[in-house]
Amino acid sequence: MALDQQKGIWSSGRGNGKGRGTPKGRQLDDTAWDQVRALLGDRPRRRDLLIEFLHLIQDEYGHLSAPHLRALAEEMRLSMAEVWEVATFYAHFDPITEDETPPPDLTIRVCDSLSCELAGSEALLEALQSGHDPSRIRVLRAPCMGRCDTAPVAEIGHRHVDFATPERIDQVIAGGDLHPVVPDYEGFEDYRAGGGYTRLAELRDGGDWQEVQQELLDAGLRGMGGAGFPSGKKWGFVRANPGPRYLAVNGDEGEPGTFKDRYYLERQPHLMLEGMLIAAWAVEAEKCFIYMRDEYPAVLKILKKEIAALEQAGIAEPGYIDLRRGAGAYICGEESAMIESIEGKRGLPRLRPPYVAQDGVFGRPTLVHNVETLHLIARICREGPEIFSSVEHNGRKGMRSYSLSGRVANPGVYFLRAGTTIRELIEAAGGMAEGHEFKAYQPGGPSSGLLPASLDDVPLDFDTLQPHGTFIGSAAVVVLSDKDSAKEAALNMLRFFESESCGQCTPCRVGCEKAVKLMQADQWDQPLLNDLCDVMIDASICGLGQAAPNPIRLVMEHFADEVGGSRKDGGKA
Repeated sequence: MALDQQKGIWSSGRGNGKGRGTPKGRQLDDTAWDQVRALLGDRPRRRDLLIEFLHLIQDEYGHLSAPHLRALAEEMRLSMAEVWEVATFYAHFDPITEDETPPPDLTIRVCDSLSCELAGSEALLEALQSGHDPSRIRVLRAPCMGRCDTAPVAEIGHRHVDFATPERIDQVIAGGDLHPVVPDYEGFEDYRAGGGYTRLAELRDGGDWQEVQQELLDAGLRGMGGAGFPSGKKWGFVRANPGPRYLAVNGDEGEPGTFKDRYYLERQPHLMLEGMLIAAWAVEAEKCFIYMRDEYPAVLKILKKEIAALEQAGIAEPGYIDLRRGAGAYICGEESAMIESIEGKRGLPRLRPPYVAQDGVFGRPTLVHNVETLHLIARICREGPEIFSSVEHNGRKGMRSYSLSGRVANPGVYFLRAGTTIRELIEAAGGMAEGHEFKAYQPGGPSSGLLPASLDDVPLDFDTLQPHGTFIGSAAVVVLSDKDSAKEAALNMLRFFESESCGQCTPCRVGCEKAVKLMQADQWDQPLLNDLCDVMIDASICGLGQAAPNPIRLVMEHFADEVGGSRKDGGKA
């Protein structure tokens, strides 16, 4: 029998003459395909743009339907499995199969991280869930939105509501404007009028990158994303590898309690942009990627506009700065996971070595800097290393930004001497909130755990907190009072890690889950928790699983009376 006379197209493989009219799996829907092609327009169908394309569909339709995902897979010449695994990895995407109901048009996200919980987010969440029809308005828990100074915070669409109450949220919904509110900030013309980009032009016109590198080393600048590696040394490591080279800006400020990067970008975005271009010049980067968390929609709008201004002014070639939008994954703050996400994949941390200075974006040498680091690079290059090296306090040199929230009178970002203690930081914020007495503090986000108020004379800087079993990290300082429970605060932190673990390695994925269950007991099984902590620290792939035990161990050490035991400090607050 001729092939065109056989029944069907695809052979069943069983030799029985029966065939199938379509290939196995989900079929391509022509209407969905036309819609996806219209959204993508003339954009190149590159694999690394998958997350950007998922955002286009999510923004347009409010969810990711299976027909649209199938059409996207067809358009990009990817398997449905590849598209589906990326769409399901990130919290801000809503992939929906044919038998599932799409989410309602309106979603309210309520931050449930520590600062917001202290400010009443649980009561807010309960009021919203009971006060709205779930078929019309979806109310979800969400991790830190980087607005801890205005806790509790909610997000409606892309509109944030600071000091959120049910009434304020209802007012925003009634008003109908769910776009981000862009604050007043220093734009390109104002920045350039004040001398901005003059130093960049000088360096491009014959500057020596090693001299600039030495300026950073003389200033003592270290990475402000948390690791604290000397910033200038990175340049030499990247340049030691053959090009092409790239630069990646880590703007995924996801550590609960941290909001300094947003603070600066919403006020002086060009300081970061000039610092980025100086660093890119130093390592001869062929392209700059800015990876910005999706929780910062106003920052994304600002950067898009100001990058266009740089291109129009001829300071950056069109396409040289590639702004990438995260999709709700804390793990992408880890530099190799961020690079995976830039490449359009799930944000799974890589095993190292090789390090990103050798094998980064698209397998090429990549310089990674945090937003605040680049902000300070620009300042040091413009004002000299003395702005850092000449400042000394409590035996520490330099300056740093502290994101301060919790039970203080005036939460906010404080740019202070690196040797500042928690008592001095609270004093700078106007003291404790009325009616509260200082009990404990989180020195560097949940990864750093909790310290008691008795350790109030320790400089909050790199290398000073390690003797106490913790670290400064991104300087996300949250203050607790006598009205708060250290045990409940630790549980909040571990629930965050449980939710945000990428799931790649068993010690972290299972360890966080088991820790949360054990920590809900009235009296903690401390030997078992210690064993669990040992396994997580020793065997987890990245810093999430390695640092997640810190809240557990520090609460057992300093607040044992709350979990069944006696306190190390004898019960002094």
